[in-house]
Amino acid sequence: MVEIKNLTKYYGSHPAVQDISFTVGDHEVLGFLGPNGAGKSTTMNMITGCLPSTSGTVLVDGYDIAKDPLEVKRRIGYLPELPPVYTDMRVRDYLMFAAGLKGVPRDKRAKQVEDAMERLHITDVQKRIIGNLSKGYRQRVGFAQALLGSPKFLILDEPTVGLDPKQVMEVRRLIKDLAKDHTIIFSTHILAEVTAVCERVVIISQGRIRAVDTIENLENSVSSERKLCLKVEGEITKVTDIINSVEGVTGIDEIEFESDGINSFTVTASSDAVRKPLMEALLAKDCMVLEITAIHANLEDVFVRLTSPSKEDALEDLGKQLDAAREAEESAKQSDKAESSGKEDAE
Repeated sequence: MVEIKNLTKYYGSHPAVQDISFTVGDHEVLGFLGPNGAGKSTTMNMITGCLPSTSGTVLVDGYDIAKDPLEVKRRIGYLPELPPVYTDMRVRDYLMFAAGLKGVPRDKRAKQVEDAMERLHITDVQKRIIGNLSKGYRQRVGFAQALLGSPKFLILDEPTVGLDPKQVMEVRRLIKDLAKDHTIIFSTHILAEVTAVCERVVIISQGRIRAVDTIENLENSVSSERKLCLKVEGEITKVTDIINSVEGVTGIDEIEFESDGINSFTVTASSDAVRKPLMEALLAKDCMVLEITAIHANLEDVFVRLTSPSKEDALEDLGKQLDAAREAEESAKQSDKAESSGKEDAE
C-alpha cells in the first residue's frame, strides 16, 4: 500500500502542492488527474524520492521515503514524464545498465531485460541507438526501464505521451495486465486514459486535492444537474437572455456559432423538467429550436467542475465565447452581403 499524508511542497513562497492525502491499495490502478501545472509531476517526484517534500509523509509498504529511501526505491518502478534514457546508448545496453543500477542480480539481468523488451515490443530495436529512435519508442524504452527489478509499485507520469493511437491501446492493455502483479499510480490529464484503465481517481488542481473517489461515484455526484445542448435560430443576445430567464436554468456553459443566425448553447439545468418551459419561452419570442439534446454527466463534467476557475473567471470566459459567436455571426452576414452584391454587379 502507498499512503500519502499531508504532502506539501513549496518553491520559495510558491506552494506547488498543498496538504495532499490519499492511499493506493494493492493491485489497484489509481488515476492521478489534473490539468497541466496542477502539481501532478511534483507529487510523483516526491512519492518516488526524486524530490524532497517541504512537509508531509510518503509511506510505501510501511517504509517512509524520508527515513528509508533505499527500501522505498527498491519497491518502485518510475516512468517520469521525460523518460530517463541515455540517448547515446543502444537500447539493450541501456536496459542492462539500468538493471545493474537497480541491483538486479547479474545472472537475472538478461532475462529481465528480455522480458521487459518483449512486453513493450521493442525487441526489434534493441541494437539501435536510443537517440535515433522516435519519441514513441523512447517512451517505451523508458517504460521498460521502470519494469526492471520487479517493483511492487509502478509510478507512471504521462506514460502515453508521444505514442500513436495503436501504441496507446497497447499501453492501456499493458497497464491492465501489470495490475495483476503491481500497484499502479497513473498520472495524466487525458480523461480517456483514466476511464479506460482506472476505477478510482484522485483529481488535483492548483496543488490541492479536489476529489478522491471511484469514477462511478464522481459521475453520480453531478447527476443532480442536467445539461442540454440546444441549437437555436435567432439573434444570439436575445436567445441568451431568454435561456437565462427560464426558471430552472442555472447557467450557459458554452456558446458555439453554427451558421448564419444559428448557434448552439450548452445549458446547465436543475432537472429534465426545464426542457419544456425552455422550448416554450424560445418559441414564444420567435426563436426556432432546431435541436435539443440531453448530455449525460461523465468524468469530463466532474473534471471541469472541480478544476474550473472562479465564477468570475467563468463568466468572463462565457463573455468571450459570446463575443466570438457574435463576430462569427457578423462575419457570415458580411460574407453573404458581399456575395449578394457580387451577383448584382455581375447581372
